[in-house]
Amino acid sequence: MFNGLSAFPLTPMNEDGIKEKEYVNLIHRLVDAGVDSIGALGSTGNYAYLNREERFRTLKLAVDSANGIPVMGSISAIRTLDVLRLAEDAQQAGVSAVLLAPVSYHALSHDEVYALYEDVTRTLSVPLCVYDNPSTTHVHFSDELHGRIARLPHVHSIKIPGVPPEPEAAKARVDTLRSLIPSHVTIGVSSDPSAFTGLLAGCEVWYSVLGGLFPKTCRRMTRLALKGYAEESHQIAACFEPLWSLFRQFGSLRVVAAAAEISGLISSPSLPLPLQPLNQSSRDVLKPIVKVIHSKEKSS
Repeated sequence: MFNGLSAFPLTPMNEDGIKEKEYVNLIHRLVDAGVDSIGALGSTGNYAYLNREERFRTLKLAVDSANGIPVMGSISAIRTLDVLRLAEDAQQAGVSAVLLAPVSYHALSHDEVYALYEDVTRTLSVPLCVYDNPSTTHVHFSDELHGRIARLPHVHSIKIPGVPPEPEAAKARVDTLRSLIPSHVTIGVSSDPSAFTGLLAGCEVWYSVLGGLFPKTCRRMTRLALKGYAEESHQIAACFEPLWSLFRQFGSLRVVAAAAEISGLISSPSLPLPLQPLNQSSRDVLKPIVKVIHSKEKSS
């Protein structure tokens, strides 16, 4: 399951809880598009804003609605004890894999990060994907640390934050990491603006925010890039660039939530407080961009 397009849908919610019907509809869109896997409760999935019961319910909805497509669920939490409990919950919900970022209030040393993964993998019966997300966790993985963790049992993929924009530098980055990890561990790019470059540089999977909202177009780009069709995949990536520009300005979560609302896929409000939605002027910029991408979706 750790290859191709792994689509990470938004978990629409308000202060009353998860909007279950809307969430299931988003999952059904991914199933219809034929994504390779579904990433439930990623950063875009608002895992950090949900309690244990809400997280279990969300994973159960995803698994039950996925029609056999593998679901990977986040088990990230500040305390190792809570991570272990969430791992047990996720496996009971029927996930095919778990995703773990080393979240912490206090900065973690590399030894502490390694110990976290060591403790968790010791109890798992499903594969694990390492989530390297320094902008959120403030943990900066070294290649040596990735190499150590990748040799733990059940580790099957690494979700890296992005690659350099220059193709040669991107390939060198992926090749360096590849030389330090076992062959069965895949490398996936998760920064959407880096996806095109990362896939052409040797990443086997795109862990995609946009894939959770525009799965057909993202799936097509992924397939083309993995086959080495640089020009064709670049044309698709170019249509996403205006959206990625808004990502850089406002963060992907706010932009994707607004795009889903504009598309009529979810209702407003869709983010947990204290997060605020995009203002009206930014939404006005977003509307024509979403319209263009939806036209791509219909033709994919």
